[in-house]
Amino acid sequence: MILAFPHPLTALSDGVLAFGADLHPDLLEAAYSFGIFPWFDPGETPIWWFPNPRMVIFPRNLRIAKSMRPYFNQQKFSVTFDHSFREVMEHCKEVYRPEQFGSSWISDELIDSFCELHARGLAHSVEVYEMGELVGGLYGVAVGKVFFGESMFSLRPNASKFGLISLVRMLERKGFVLIDCQQETDHIASLGAEPIPAEDFYRVIKSNLLNYGYLKHKWSKWRVNPSDIIE
Repeated sequence: MILAFPHPLTALSDGVLAFGADLHPDLLEAAYSFGIFPWFDPGETPIWWFPNPRMVIFPRNLRIAKSMRPYFNQQKFSVTFDHSFREVMEHCKEVYRPEQFGSSWISDELIDSFCELHARGLAHSVEVYEMGELVGGLYGVAVGKVFFGESMFSLRPNASKFGLISLVRMLERKGFVLIDCQQETDHIASLGAEPIPAEDFYRVIKSNLLNYGYLKHKWSKWRVNPSDIIE
């Protein structure tokens, strides 16, 4: 059982840092504080990761494609924060992903642990609605002024992208320094995400922990006007 994580910069070239332990909320909180996250097949031993390079979005570098602008100008969707955390995770669990074999890695145990982190003010959700129906969203963990994105879902075209763009804009206004996207995807790269060396990422994490590590956030009262997202 893991009692303490190895130094993040000792991760293997594929990003694997450690094996074992469980998904207890205390362990998850410790892991995310240093940029470490779990990802493994259901029923397997937990694997803890610290990839190199690390895909991140610096809020000031957010790119909004022209094709997305009508969604905001016409307010096709509405967004809330922390209103339906468990429901968002359940939707993320059910999303079909071509690279995923069998059951989702988002287990009931993981959902329960993240809900505890949510109760602690660490894990957060973004909900995207169309005519009052939840059609997209995402969740992750906020430690200080860094947000670690975990998973998203979309039941309508571009709903999750709408939610992520809204989140990045809101986090920029709240003084967040970066959004961790873990690994590169075309979807994330199109929004301005960029790979940075693990050493640089770790320096940001250390500084964040030193300056803001014990800062907790309550997002449920955050409000965003879609038409204000486009500058």
